[in-house]
Amino acid sequence: MTKQIVVLISGSGSNLQALIDAQQQDCLGGHISLVVSNKKRAYGLTRAANADIPTAVRTLKEYRDAGKSREDFDRDLAEFIASDYAPDLIVLAGWMHILSPAFIDRFRGRIINLHPALPGELDGAHAIDRAYVEFKAGSRSRTGVMVHYVIPEVDKGAPILVEEIPCKEGDSQEDLENRIHAVEHHILPKAVKLVLSGNVKSSE
Repeated sequence: MTKQIVVLISGSGSNLQALIDAQQQDCLGGHISLVVSNKKRAYGLTRAANADIPTAVRTLKEYRDAGKSREDFDRDLAEFIASDYAPDLIVLAGWMHILSPAFIDRFRGRIINLHPALPGELDGAHAIDRAYVEFKAGSRSRTGVMVHYVIPEVDKGAPILVEEIPCKEGDSQEDLENRIHAVEHHILPKAVKLVLSGNVKSSE
């Protein structure tokens, strides 16, 4: 039976496109059955629609406006995904919303995240910006990309795949970003296939 994947995005969806391309080449190890965005205008929704993948938009603002909590949002999102799609794997591909245990506990060991830093370094938002600042200050000579399992502690889950990226003399921030994004686009599909194959396990 084909493994089912749900992808969560917030922006342009370039990493989603890498997953779609891998799926079309039969190199993903599963089928993307849904793309969810927490931003109504995320271009990733267009990428999904162009590939005939169902989409959904769920925004925290709607919950805030209704006097509901972040945990309510996460719990309802988890219920929607679990009841309607029953995914084997959830992939956070540029999902800019920190998930609470209300979501994570529903899918323990079945959520992975792409983060543009090495394990134990530059956890949280703006990792590329911070890496470049440290590089220019002379305190960093490399950064990297990892795909890891998601746990409540941000970017602290067990790594699945890691690739180091050098910071090169003369790099602009755009140069470094482009090198990081190129690695992201090949490492994420590989990690998805690896997890769905059963050849790597969460430490949960």
